Amino acid sequence: MSGEQATWVNRVRGLVLGLALGDSLGRGTMPTSGPIVAGVSTQLAAFTIDGVIRASIRGTHKGICHPPSVVWHAYCRWAALQGIEMHDEHRHWSEGSDHWPDGWLAGVPQLRERRGSAPATVKALNQPEQGTIRRPATHSRGFHALTRSLPLAALSRTMSGIQLADLARDVAALTHGDPRAHEATAAAVVLAGRCLSTRRLEEAAEPDTDRPWPPATGTLLDEACAILAQARQAPRQKARLARVAPDATAPSALLGGVYVAASWPEPAEALEALAFAATAPDGDCVAAVAGAMLGALHGVDVWPVELLSRLELAWVMDTLARDLVSEVTDSPGGSGYTPPEDPFWLDRYPGW
Repeated sequence: MSGEQATWVNRVRGLVLGLALGDSLGRGTMPTSGPIVAGVSTQLAAFTIDGVIRASIRGTHKGICHPPSVVWHAYCRWAALQGIEMHDEHRHWSEGSDHWPDGWLAGVPQLRERRGSAPATVKALNQPEQGTIRRPATHSRGFHALTRSLPLAALSRTMSGIQLADLARDVAALTHGDPRAHEATAAAVVLAGRCLSTRRLEEAAEPDTDRPWPPATGTLLDEACAILAQARQAPRQKARLARVAPDATAPSALLGGVYVAASWPEPAEALEALAFAATAPDGDCVAAVAGAMLGALHGVDVWPVELLSRLELAWVMDTLARDLVSEVTDSPGGSGYTPPEDPFWLDRYPGW
């Protein structure tokens, strides 16, 4: 592995584990010892990564793929593991099979445990068709559309900003129909992708002629830049954070996460940032975004091993982060013309 790729892996791991740690610590109830329980955003983000890897494999082997549909299939597998009722139209994958849900995540016991509610996602799963921009399954603006999509930022190495924003918007639209949720998700993924290539949030958020803001982000990246200015002038103010992120919506998660990450820019302050994020009215979504941004900027080593060792699903999320980079850069599962380098890859991530 080259030094450049090792750095990229380190940053992607930092983003994914920062998301998970923020999701847990943002609820403000971290135990002084024992397990730190994962949140539902972490579970859904795990299946987003799994779906993206499978979509890549399907495209490589079949020559045709609609990635949002493969990610939708991943959310259906999450629901099946959780025992969540789905519309009959989404049960056809299990017909005639004793091995569905398939893939390695199906064997992770913690992914069968309820770790919070995701009402818009569950409601969408009870609709006969997956949601799209033009045919929304719900009218929700909730933050799960955004937090579960943040790992898509790892694709910024192989996608243009416009392609990445469009994919993020389509993934958000699978379950959340409000246009502001789509725009906030696209903006968060594009910004997190830029964080993976720099060490300063201000630099990541600076538009230029070579990298204009993608249309799918609407006005949200301009709003995030305004929040950055506020953080420079008046950082670490709980009252301001409450005004920036007043509710459990995707725009609040984005803008609150940006305010927190900009207020605590140094690597040594990352855990303090998550504790501060937890003081927001809906701290888990703000902390998940801030954790992802700070992890992308500073790498996985910004998160203390003693906390990660207690974090439920930490090993799962870390493995998924590494596998996502491997799939994007090396295609260990081979292709329709070449054998797999990893003989178990297609069992772990069936791309059918």
